[in-house]
Amino acid sequence: SEVSKNPEVPFRSEAYRISASSRGKELRLTLTPLGPGEPQHLVFRFGMSGSFRLCPVAQLPRHAHLRFLTRESPPRALCFVDTRRFGSWRLGDAWQADRGPCVLSEYQAFRENVLKNLEDKAFDKPICEALLNQKFFNGIGNYLRAEILYRSKIPPFEKARTVLEALKDQEQARKKKNPSLTLSKKLKLMQENPDLLELCHTVPMEVISPENKLFDPDDASNYAAFKDWLQCYLVPGMSSLRDRNGRTIWFQGEPGPMAPKGQASRKKRAGLKADPEAPIPKVTSRASKRHPKHVEKPPEEEVAERPRKGRARGRRKGTAAPALPEPPLGARRSLRKAAGRGRGEAGNP
Repeated sequence: SEVSKNPEVPFRSEAYRISASSRGKELRLTLTPLGPGEPQHLVFRFGMSGSFRLCPVAQLPRHAHLRFLTRESPPRALCFVDTRRFGSWRLGDAWQADRGPCVLSEYQAFRENVLKNLEDKAFDKPICEALLNQKFFNGIGNYLRAEILYRSKIPPFEKARTVLEALKDQEQARKKKNPSLTLSKKLKLMQENPDLLELCHTVPMEVISPENKLFDPDDASNYAAFKDWLQCYLVPGMSSLRDRNGRTIWFQGEPGPMAPKGQASRKKRAGLKADPEAPIPKVTSRASKRHPKHVEKPPEEEVAERPRKGRARGRRKGTAAPALPEPPLGARRSLRKAAGRGRGEAGNP
């Protein structure tokens, strides 16, 4: 589309096949010509609102930033739709270099990558912040970290290394106790009493499970099903704090020893369950300008996309105050009389 800042896709073919594979938060499409020509690879990131939709060309959705057209009559288009434009694509087949193994498709490699690198400075941070580090937790985002920590009953601001070293010790003790555990028995133990890293695999698996139908684009009630599935994130009655990256973490109970100072934990009132896709209003009160750390920031990739302070301040200066309704004629006369009396009284000794 004209407004997209992503690269042009130099591919044209009379007929071609589209195949896909995913890894963590990335999706790779391969366009393979059914005749002469070289395949074209594209690697996508979805941001907060990116998705694919197949629809008639005459009914293209808004924000359809990339379109693969069919030659049927009437033609259709497979569209990459991204309302907030936080998603992106790049040419080539390479996954992003600084991302670790996928929590879904490469679970064992993911687990080993975390436990063998516990000396990394990433684990000096609270566990809620470490869970968003894609070098180690490729695929975990804001709502998933809340659900994982809630189920594991771990305070979000407990030190990451403390939490994960305990898992490493438990794993070594379990191997010594049962050196001949079969894979099926290991899976059974994982399901009966999952640890934090196992939940990093099983919780996302619930989301994409076909049986749950949490994200079926053809089902109008799919968002309601997703909200019902959530146990912690945006759930009324849960507490929330912003981490040091400005992202809100939802939790129950105590926040943990590394919680940010001077920030009160807030509880979401019953009946006010928010829509995560809804835009977050900007706060323009004087108090928010004096204390910008108290301004609610959106989760995930949206944080990086907010305008800089100077631009935001410029926009606010140019915004006219809303006009007040004019009082009726009789009321205007009464106001003038009252004002005259007020001036006379002020002049008396």
